[in-house]
Amino acid sequence: MPRPHKQSGFTLIELMIVIAIIAIVAAIAIPKLVSARVSANENATISTLRSIATAQQNMISSVTIDTDIDGGGEAGYFGELSGETPVRVWSQVGTGIGSVGDSAQPSFLSKQFAVFISDAGDGVIERNGYYFKMFLPDNSASAPVGGLAERDTGGSKPGPYPGSANAELMWCCYAWPKQINRTGRRAFMINEIGDVVATRNTIDQTGGAYDGLNRTPNFDAAFSASADMSSDVALAAAGLTAQDGLIWTPVGN
Repeated sequence: MPRPHKQSGFTLIELMIVIAIIAIVAAIAIPKLVSARVSANENATISTLRSIATAQQNMISSVTIDTDIDGGGEAGYFGELSGETPVRVWSQVGTGIGSVGDSAQPSFLSKQFAVFISDAGDGVIERNGYYFKMFLPDNSASAPVGGLAERDTGGSKPGPYPGSANAELMWCCYAWPKQINRTGRRAFMINEIGDVVATRNTIDQTGGAYDGLNRTPNFDAAFSASADMSSDVALAAAGLTAQDGLIWTPVGN
């Protein structure tokens, strides 16, 4: 009479032990992986902001945009810096948007800076899990100087246009996480001074976190005077209060 073969396999207890071990490993590893991803995205964002500052310096020194034809170059939006949208130009009736051939060639930023997402009509770009928004100054002759965001298809909105004289001197760019605590935590800003500043950007802060398109920074968020991008950056160490009520500090090299 043939003997029955003994069936091999895991017992229920063994399976439960394996599942418990996997759960423990996942509980330890996943937060570390997320933390590593957040850190990498933040470092990449800081590097990108510094590259943007260099691009603006080159745009201004090249006099690619000179809407008051005084020989002084002006800062540009992402669409203009990437050469994908026409730059602002002078005309006898005032500042306008150039024709198809009026673009920065060679460009000052890669074409990746011309893929836009609409933030209630304003243009933002996404890189490394962060959103970026550029602001240029309005034409106010004295403080406060307002900030004008980019068109959601890139380049300047068709009026009001950035102030010719002010755009020779100032601009600012913010960056914040596409998904808070998943793609990044801190929010950042850089302006014509060239220093990156950051805020912790927590979900329990005043007004909530800067998080995707749920909450985005106003142009004056990190400045010391309301609605004035010509004012000083509100560094906590200098005893200045930011307009968003948060603490902004310089990012180390």
